[in-house]
Amino acid sequence: MSLNKIYVVGMGPGAYEEMTVRAVKTLEECEVIVGYTVYVDLLKEHFPGKEFMTTPMRQEVQRCRMAFEAAATGKKTAMVCSGDAGIYGMAGLMYELGEEFPQVEIEVVPGVTAAIGGSAVLGAAVGHDCALISLSDLLTPWEVIEKRLLAAAESDFVICLYNPSSKKRSDYLKKACMLMLEYKKEDTVCGIVRQIAREGEEIQLLPLNELKDIAVDMFSTVFIGNSQTKIIRGRMVTPRGYQI
Repeated sequence: MSLNKIYVVGMGPGAYEEMTVRAVKTLEECEVIVGYTVYVDLLKEHFPGKEFMTTPMRQEVQRCRMAFEAAATGKKTAMVCSGDAGIYGMAGLMYELGEEFPQVEIEVVPGVTAAIGGSAVLGAAVGHDCALISLSDLLTPWEVIEKRLLAAAESDFVICLYNPSSKKRSDYLKKACMLMLEYKKEDTVCGIVRQIAREGEEIQLLPLNELKDIAVDMFSTVFIGNSQTKIIRGRMVTPRGYQI
């Protein structure tokens, strides 16, 4: 690993065992690990002796600059992200802010995003074309999210919803379901995975017309099937279309 280089590392959905070998090796070699407080706390027991730097939620820009400043001093530095470093992660922002630190090289280390981790827990929920949509309107206007939900539903994608609810957005999943019901059938197979790869992991399978009335939180990932999605052996499966 060269000096003045920062690694943007996807740490997977939660458990150490869900991290890629490349991610583990990268973090082992780094001196400084930077990230959101909750995510860094998950890593501390597995990477003792590191210098950990954290910021709370909504301080992403400050966190990225903190990581660049550490790397600029020659310390081997990693910015960690939950799931994948690029999908709703910090990789894009790191490249944007990296213009301020031309002496620091950036390398992205991918990880298992919630759509993949959750699909495996459910069975094979994402087995065909899919759309990943976040219901958080902190950075994306709801009008844009609404258009994307309608387009994905009309196109019969499997839809994976990130950030489906929060205290301020308690009705967003219901709103999303009502939009999708314009194009998807009421009995469309859906699944919820809570605490993917963490203690308390659980799943729930239900039709779309019931999903709209279910309470979820930010630790839940929601899957809405396509017209071919079915339940097999108690698991959510979206066939690829092979002739059997």
